[in-house]
Amino acid sequence: MTEVPNELKQLYIKQKYRIAGNHSAVKTCMWLSKALRTSGMEHCYKQKFYGIPCHRCLQMTPSLGHCTQSCVFCWRATPEIIGVNWNQIESIKSPDNPDQIVENSIIQHKNLIYGFGGNKNVTEKFLKEALNPIHAAISLEGEPTLFPLLGELINSFYKHGFKTVFVVTNGTSPEVLGNLEYEPSQLYLSLCAPDEETYKKTCRPMIPNAWNKVLESLEILKSFSCPTVLRHTLIPKLNMKNIDGYAKLAIKTNPTYLEPKAAMSVGAARKRFSYKEMARHSDIKDFAIELSKSSGYNIIDEQWQSNIVLLSKLKNSKKLY
Repeated sequence: MTEVPNELKQLYIKQKYRIAGNHSAVKTCMWLSKALRTSGMEHCYKQKFYGIPCHRCLQMTPSLGHCTQSCVFCWRATPEIIGVNWNQIESIKSPDNPDQIVENSIIQHKNLIYGFGGNKNVTEKFLKEALNPIHAAISLEGEPTLFPLLGELINSFYKHGFKTVFVVTNGTSPEVLGNLEYEPSQLYLSLCAPDEETYKKTCRPMIPNAWNKVLESLEILKSFSCPTVLRHTLIPKLNMKNIDGYAKLAIKTNPTYLEPKAAMSVGAARKRFSYKEMARHSDIKDFAIELSKSSGYNIIDEQWQSNIVLLSKLKNSKKLY
């Protein structure tokens, strides 16, 4: 069974997701809200690093409730949490049409934005812009490569006027990455361990041979013409170790950027690690300094509000918009 159970959909709706088809959903993030209320003065790292207008970002998933990992830091509602069984690791068997997903996502995104119209701190200009999203983040929940028409979905966003499309994958489907018909504007691979033992403890894969699949995906990153990113989501007592291991994988993969970031104790992740166990920005900065020394990548930016540091061999981050 690959259809998402109604119990799960109802839980997501309570968490302010909006369903955009049989297996897709959208949700506005905290930073979009802050950007709207401050006319862009407060914004997320994507705007600071890459020039993405935070208030014009549509965050979505085409693979609601489907993933090949059960990461310690994941905020999503997993089957065991709600006591419902379904095969979440299989690719979606009867996928919705990508154009319909994009159109439904825009409609549901706008429905979430309309509520800001009554806020006296939101200007008419920013509200109008927010109702016309130009950046899509395929990163909200689940593993996007389990949606079999991912390349077509990326292209559909472009066809609908979006300027940039980011995709975040956990790297367990190298065969999908190696056969994407259309590239995103930027491709993230969540690399949250420097070795297989740490990977199993941190990412808790639900499929066999997962670590080798991740390594295969790292090799495939070299074939992309778009900027690529290795995202390290970190918890001090779990995977903030063996920095040389992270560095060796970066050197071998040669991504455009490295992004060490603190894992957040939010949502379902609160059942696995507490706020006190989170990394502080100073911890992430120290990690980034050592990673820089070992990898040859330079620290080029940071945002303490998001507990994230950006490294690259470039002198400056590439503004995509």
